[in-house]
Amino acid sequence: MNPPITPSAAVPAPVWEPVDPAETAPPAAAAAAVGLTRTGSVLHVQLNPSAQDDDVLNSAVLDALIAVLGGLHEQPDIQILVLSSLGKDFCLGADRREYQEALADDPTGTTLRRIADKAHRLCQALENTHAVTIARLHGKVIGAGLALAVHCDLRAGADTCRFRMPEIGLGLAPAWGGAMGRLITEAGAARIRELMLTCDEFDAPTAHRLGLLHKFAPLDQLDTTITAWTRPLARRSPQALVLTKHMLAGYTKAARTTDATLLDSHLLAAQLAQPR
Repeated sequence: MNPPITPSAAVPAPVWEPVDPAETAPPAAAAAAVGLTRTGSVLHVQLNPSAQDDDVLNSAVLDALIAVLGGLHEQPDIQILVLSSLGKDFCLGADRREYQEALADDPTGTTLRRIADKAHRLCQALENTHAVTIARLHGKVIGAGLALAVHCDLRAGADTCRFRMPEIGLGLAPAWGGAMGRLITEAGAARIRELMLTCDEFDAPTAHRLGLLHKFAPLDQLDTTITAWTRPLARRSPQALVLTKHMLAGYTKAARTTDATLLDSHLLAAQLAQPR
């Protein structure tokens, strides 16, 4: 078992700056779903479950995150994006109630496919943005929450994190965001197969051993762990960071001979639309 990391030196607390409302702003209807704070070249994006019913990824959250990532095209000076949550947990998964309501309103599954397509677009945007993306994880990281996190370049979690891929146990295929290919690339087909089929919960040391977490630490040291990444990254050449990130993504994607994730929204909608 890998021990938790222990920072070698205390890192000064960052100076928080509110983000200019004209920059990186999601649409008004979705703005409450995320909080934005900027520290120099680092943009902190925080899921805000207090604006929702639960720590889930509904359309408002997806719209807000897609808007933030789209806005980065006009802000090359933002080199790093840290994704975290203000809630008790990082994320409890997709909003299944929203799926059910979408099917009730539109039995053809078209509305549901639109929601699922948003998840795929979000994960692709995370993977392809010029900024180095960092997931700061705590509490439960379930289903779509894990899919969202695994599309970040670097992932650090509290040592109390609990992870789970419950889709099969819920009668669903693990199709959110096209994450299966990314999970297999990051952690290996054999272990992901086991965790998907059994729906077993696993802890932070296991996630670290699999490569789903790069580092883990006590919750009260997690921000220090994140800052130990962001400080040196902010000093790196922006051009070198972007090129290296795209090179890594290119070699990773080359391992996938076919991008079957493009079908995930259709698979999910078709399965949920079946009579039960």
